[in-house]
Amino acid sequence: MIALIDYGIGNLQAFLNLYQRLHIPVMVATTAEQIEQADKLILPGVGHFDHAMQLFNASSMKDTIVRRVTEEKVPIIGICVGMQMLAYSSEEGVEPGLGWVPGRVRSLKNALSHTQLPMPHMGWNDVFATGAAPLFKHFIPDDTRFYFLHSYFFEPESNEFCMAKCDYGISFSCAVSKGNVFGVQFHPEKSHHFGEQLLKNFAEL
Repeated sequence: MIALIDYGIGNLQAFLNLYQRLHIPVMVATTAEQIEQADKLILPGVGHFDHAMQLFNASSMKDTIVRRVTEEKVPIIGICVGMQMLAYSSEEGVEPGLGWVPGRVRSLKNALSHTQLPMPHMGWNDVFATGAAPLFKHFIPDDTRFYFLHSYFFEPESNEFCMAKCDYGISFSCAVSKGNVFGVQFHPEKSHHFGEQLLKNFAEL
C-alpha cells in the first residue's frame, strides 16, 4: 500500500488517479495510523520551503513518518518541494530540512545570474539518469522528458546521491537518493507516460 502524505499541500488527486489507473493500492494518509499501514510513502510539496516544513512539522504524522523512514527503512519519495525538504536546508527559508539526503537547496535565479533565461524553470525538459537508478529503469536513454516548475534546486553533497540531471543554464541534480529515500524535482504526475513509468517503478521497489 502506497500512502500519499496529506499534510496540507500537494496535488494528491493526480497521484491517486494515476495509481488507481495502474491498479496499484494507494490511499491518502492523514493520520499516523494510516502511515503505519503503508509500505511506501509519497511526500508531495508545492510553494514555499518554510511553509511546507512548518506544515509537516505540525502534522500528527511527522513522528511516525520519521520513525518508519529512518528506522524501518520504508521507501519514500519527495516530489518538487517534497524533494527539497529532504535536504539539510534551503536558501528559500530558515527552517531546517529533514536532512535525509545530504545536501542543500539553492536558488536557481542566483545560479543563473549570468544568463537571461526566464524564471521559474517551467515546462518540459530532458532528464538524464546518471547511473543504474531504479526509478529510471525501462526508460530509453536520451528520450526521457519530465515537466518542471521550480525556482530552487537540490545540490547534493556528493554525486553519489544524484540519480539524474537536467540542464537549464546549468546542469543540476533533478533526482536524488540515499538508501530508501528518493526525491525528484520535476512533477511525475504531470509528465504523462514518463511520469507514470517512474511512479510505477517506485511502487515496484
